[in-house]
Order: sequence, then C-alpha cells, then structure tokens
Amino acid sequence: MCDLLKLEGWSESGAQAKIVIADGQVTVDGAVETRKRCKIVAGQTVSFAGQSVTVTA
Repeated sequence: MCDLLKLEGWSESGAQAKIVIADGQVTVDGAVETRKRCKIVAGQTVSFAGQSVTVTA
C-alpha cells in the first residue's frame, strides 16, 4: 500500500506513507487500514485525504 500512495503522489516517501497509514488516515473499501504492507487487489478502492483511486488489473 505504501507504493500505491507514492505512485498516486499522496506521499513523498515511503516513510511518510507508513506514517499516514499507521495514523489511520487511509481507507480500503471504506474501512480504515493500518497495515503498511496490506495487499491491494484489483477492484479495491483506496482513499486518502479526500481522494480515491480504484485499482484495476
């Protein structure tokens, strides 16, 4: 999930991504996700700071 946050430009570094995830600022399919290495699969929607992205294959 850290890589997705960096790819979308939602965080500048992996360290920053880990912090916002641990703080509960990221949701996956509407549920708060605090696992830094959470596997994201096609069809899931990840949201952060009012922005969302749906992962496709």
